[in-house]
Amino acid sequence: MPIRKVKTAVRSAGEVWSLAWPTVITMTSYTMMQFVDSIMVARIGSLELAAQGNGGVWSWTIIAFLVGAISLVNTFVSQSVGAGESTAAARYAWSGIWLAILSWLFILLPAGFLLLPVGFSWMHHEPRLELLETQYAQILMAGGCFTLVGKAMSNYFFGIARPKVVTLAAIIGNVVNVVIGYVLIYGNVGLPALGLPGIPGVAPIGVPGAAIATVTGVAVECLLPLAIFLGPKMAKEFHTRVAWRPDIGAIGDLIRVGWPASVQFGNEMFCWSVFMTILIGEFGTDHLAAGWIVLRYMHLSFMPAVGFSIATTTLVGRSIGAKQPELAERYARTALWMSVLYMGAWGVLMMIFREPMVRLFTTASVNGGVSAEHVVELGSRIMICAAIFQAFDAIGIVYTGALRGAGDTFWPGVITVTLSWSLIVGGGAWIAHAYPQLGSLGPWIGSTVYIIILGGAMVWRFERGPWRTHRLVLHAAKG
Repeated sequence: MPIRKVKTAVRSAGEVWSLAWPTVITMTSYTMMQFVDSIMVARIGSLELAAQGNGGVWSWTIIAFLVGAISLVNTFVSQSVGAGESTAAARYAWSGIWLAILSWLFILLPAGFLLLPVGFSWMHHEPRLELLETQYAQILMAGGCFTLVGKAMSNYFFGIARPKVVTLAAIIGNVVNVVIGYVLIYGNVGLPALGLPGIPGVAPIGVPGAAIATVTGVAVECLLPLAIFLGPKMAKEFHTRVAWRPDIGAIGDLIRVGWPASVQFGNEMFCWSVFMTILIGEFGTDHLAAGWIVLRYMHLSFMPAVGFSIATTTLVGRSIGAKQPELAERYARTALWMSVLYMGAWGVLMMIFREPMVRLFTTASVNGGVSAEHVVELGSRIMICAAIFQAFDAIGIVYTGALRGAGDTFWPGVITVTLSWSLIVGGGAWIAHAYPQLGSLGPWIGSTVYIIILGGAMVWRFERGPWRTHRLVLHAAKG
């Protein structure tokens, strides 16, 4: 390889990494909160672990349908900056904030307190599981305003290539989550088995305590960047205090371009929710607990790749705004190989250390005994599927972010909806009933096929290249 190409590749990797590493930490934040909460709750029992997983995934599914459009704040801001229209950045940040508040009032609250209880009752889980998963989900939905406004803020700072603001807030938010989670989950009981004392005068509330801790941590992540956004430096540079009034045109831009991303993201989460709580739930609480353990590790593996994807969205958006599609392509390919290396390493770890990784969630459970060993056995088998599709998942995640940066959201949305329903739900259900001897492993095989095919589809779309002609800021300027 010529020296010039080597230098170009190294420079591109440095640019991607400088933007990606704080973004990776930020995107892993909510996942880390859920991971830590799972470990804490798992020490109470496998039923509590299943409740936390079920409640978390269904609340996030509803939120995900809204996050997709709000994430387009990054695209519009980055393309505006690339086109030299940096004063438009605050306009789209505020539009994301207003869209978040309205969505919380008219979608999240009614869904959380009217629809979710009915939905959980239809799943015919045992009564205590239904109670706890409903409580956990409703608390997260009540705090959903912080989640959505926080997404608008994080995507604004990603778009102007200053993600360290959000990274610092994410770190502080996770510390808050751990402290409050320990206090509320264990209360005055503590963790005697680990020699950790209880908190005098505080009654343990278990699973709901984990939800309250997560909402508090997310609130910290939201409010700290918001304070900086409204601070004097941002007000001087981007006029953030001037553009606060609702801008119907900018909100319309986010919805117009972002609805396919919302459908894509939300639909995929919906299918995974059906997959876990219904398809896997049919096999019993132990299978649910094992599945949630594997999913927690999957989240740790793919959320950093999502961070690379968001960095790619920013870099591609800026390049398209500057009319440099060849630069956008180079950034996308650089982020791709970095993500594949990372997730491929996770695949190796999952394959080799699958049993001890699953056992981390079960050894301290008060249930112990035969049930814990059954969960370890089930989880270890499922972990093999997760190991197989890691690299393919990285490909799909990064190229989706690259396409989003260019404003190419419709085709990825259509293909994701089609494949998720036909393979995650349809394929999973077919394998579960055609090969019942596989148990919950059958649906997981279907999801493995889905991730592999989706990765290939995103490669095909990116290589065809229609995204190279997309420029959103011209339309935005006219609006």
